[in-house]
Amino acid sequence: MSSSVRSHWTPSRRTFVTGGASFAAALPGLHGVSAAEIQTRKFDLHPAPGQARLVPEAGRDTAVWAYDGAVPGPELRVRQGERLRVTVRNGLEEETTVHWHGIRLPNAMDGVPHLTQKPIGPGESFEYEFELPDAGTYWYHPHQRSFEQVGRGLYGPLIIEEADPVRIDRDVTWMLDDWRLTRSAEIRDNFGNRHDMSHNGRVGNTVTINGSVPDSFPVRGGERVRLRLVNAANARNFALDFGDHDPRIIALDGQPVTPHAPEGGLVVLGPAMRADIILDMTGKPGSRVQVVDRFYRDMDYRLVDLAYGDTPLRDETPDWPIALSPNPLPEPDVADARRHEVMFSGGMMGGMVLARMGLERQGETMGMMGMMRGKGMWFINGVAAEGHILDPVLTLERGESHVIRMVNATAWHHPIHLHGHSFRVISRNGAPTTYREWQDTVLMAPQETVEIAFVADNPGDWMFHCHILEHQAAGMTGVIRVA
Repeated sequence: MSSSVRSHWTPSRRTFVTGGASFAAALPGLHGVSAAEIQTRKFDLHPAPGQARLVPEAGRDTAVWAYDGAVPGPELRVRQGERLRVTVRNGLEEETTVHWHGIRLPNAMDGVPHLTQKPIGPGESFEYEFELPDAGTYWYHPHQRSFEQVGRGLYGPLIIEEADPVRIDRDVTWMLDDWRLTRSAEIRDNFGNRHDMSHNGRVGNTVTINGSVPDSFPVRGGERVRLRLVNAANARNFALDFGDHDPRIIALDGQPVTPHAPEGGLVVLGPAMRADIILDMTGKPGSRVQVVDRFYRDMDYRLVDLAYGDTPLRDETPDWPIALSPNPLPEPDVADARRHEVMFSGGMMGGMVLARMGLERQGETMGMMGMMRGKGMWFINGVAAEGHILDPVLTLERGESHVIRMVNATAWHHPIHLHGHSFRVISRNGAPTTYREWQDTVLMAPQETVEIAFVADNPGDWMFHCHILEHQAAGMTGVIRVA
């Protein structure tokens, strides 16, 4: 297998102990499991400066920030219903945290500096511990100055295996990222500049899979691969075209979905989003099939080649079932839900878009002076986040169903992420969605309206923000309180 793609592996640091509370024991399929029988999986993570060979043909390493010396960090692979305990020892010269993206966990373990925890100082440690109610593909990254810490390489995959997974030949994780590099393969040190903040974020010039510019991904005819795609980029959207292959999406953001072909044949991932696809290898021995990213108009590029070996695994691809069992998410009662409105505005050309949509500014509190200072460029319901303590954008009654109608009144795409919960995407521009997919990050196109629905069952103050990390830093972040 090519070194540029990561397959299922078992970390050598894993140890097994029992203990922990019995939250997982209440999950469907886990009845009768006592607290003493819940396994706790223990890991260490050490964020620190390091070196990575991002561009092999450059012949030199790139200075990065990495977990345990590698980009991505180690793949943490555990099982649904288990307990995860991770000790983070900060080897950076600045504060950091770890956020467990997409996990429904206790608020104190969410890794948001000053909101859910004190940041981890240089040389300090923090222990995260929580149970894992949902199987699926997740990831971890800092939430302290994330536009630079993630942009320098601090992220890794968290895979939670199902008790009854679909049958496949290989389970492979691809963490997609892009980097803004110089000709000498150094990271360009212009994080947080005003142009990136007010436009499309820090879109790079070099795309990697699992920390390296890939050449090929070896496959065999007749093989069935479960490909876990994670977009770890600061701002780049992906729309992957697998050529004459027929990818079928079986999960989005970790949550099972009715298996289906992607719209237009393209697997679309905004920053922080994930998709699990089943990819049957139907090519001829010795052939190569390009995987092409087609998200940006007139900027298609070859991501990697599927390179077929000379000996097929089998003559025909298998006909095994591919539907995943659902996770134990509470179903929202949309008909009886409390309804809320959220509008995202600001950014370059923001005023023009508002006028085009016939909308009025909502008293944007930082205004043009904020944009001139390089902050306060993006707004949620007229407020640009500033500082550590935020008043809630919304306060949701715990245990009730809620529908949030979100309007993207800007000229740019925004992947909107809610911490601590998964939600159903129920409509786009007033049209019901086909699959009512569960997600934790939904990509909104310019001037698009999206409705999401969920049961607010996880108490606490939860971040609600655009996952283009420069947009988040420039104001497009808020708090949703569940109380």
